[in-house]
Amino acid sequence: MLTNALVFLLNTLLGLLSLAFLLRFYLQATNAPFRNPLSQAVVTITDFAVIPIRRVVPSLFKLDTSTLLLAFATQLLLQFSLQYLSGFPFSLAGNYIWLGLACLSAMHVANLSMDLFLYAIVAQALLSWINPYTPIAPALDALTKPILNPIRQAIPSPNGLDLSPLVAILSAQLIQMLVFSPLEMVIMKLF
Repeated sequence: MLTNALVFLLNTLLGLLSLAFLLRFYLQATNAPFRNPLSQAVVTITDFAVIPIRRVVPSLFKLDTSTLLLAFATQLLLQFSLQYLSGFPFSLAGNYIWLGLACLSAMHVANLSMDLFLYAIVAQALLSWINPYTPIAPALDALTKPILNPIRQAIPSPNGLDLSPLVAILSAQLIQMLVFSPLEMVIMKLF
């Protein structure tokens, strides 16, 4: 019972921290406005780790690779901890297990990225009905624009109804079901 509580806490805390690192990475990658409550909160939450790592890990192609590396490292720590708590015999396992943990962590980072964009799309759609001029609207717009604009160009809007959020959400969920879930099952066979 104590192990279940610890697994829950690790999943929650390290999952949210990974999500915060990824949100910071994507906010910077999409040139979201820095002066809004969402960006300021993410920077405040993640600065404790990003600032020291940035001194060592340089940016690559104007992408903040330090935050992406931190998201990966957080997932790696989470996956290692979960396997350790489940009783996996790391001392008996070969070196291939570290490759399996790295692949599992990378897959979880990709899956969290997909979830992040799904949450942003849903939040933007809801806020467009409730309060389209909320202070976080520009950040959500910057996050979702790279995904929704190509869909908007490919699918016409009948009577001004924007179907791109629905298409994006359905596509993302299909990718998660058809790609990420089978990949996770294959990787988990290593454990």
